[in-house]
Amino acid sequence: MASFLLNHIALSVKNVDVSVAFYQKVFQFEEIENTASNSKTRWLSLGEGKQLHLIPRPNLEVTTNKAVHFALSTSNLEEFVKHLINLKIEYSDWTNTIKKDYVRKDGIHQFYFQDPDGYWIEVNNAGS
Repeated sequence: MASFLLNHIALSVKNVDVSVAFYQKVFQFEEIENTASNSKTRWLSLGEGKQLHLIPRPNLEVTTNKAVHFALSTSNLEEFVKHLINLKIEYSDWTNTIKKDYVRKDGIHQFYFQDPDGYWIEVNNAGS
């Protein structure tokens, strides 16, 4: 069987400019060239060759739940929480307790928040 690596995550967004600004403000992701087409889809680098593709869909209505999310890890969870607080971005644990993280059975701390279109993002310290 062939082996696989994550290449990119693609999200449909109402306003691609708002979404790019959000992901740059929250995560400092660098915008990179969309080498696939001349569309208005914009790409951000997640590092290590991985990308986030933001595809404009102005009539989009996102309906999802916390179980449908993508997760990013950081070695400095406390600093990132302070960053979210400074940006006035509300976060919660799995059970929606505001301003609280959750400690998994394996000792990993995690919490969740949403982007401007309602997509759930988990941030954890699994990589530390």
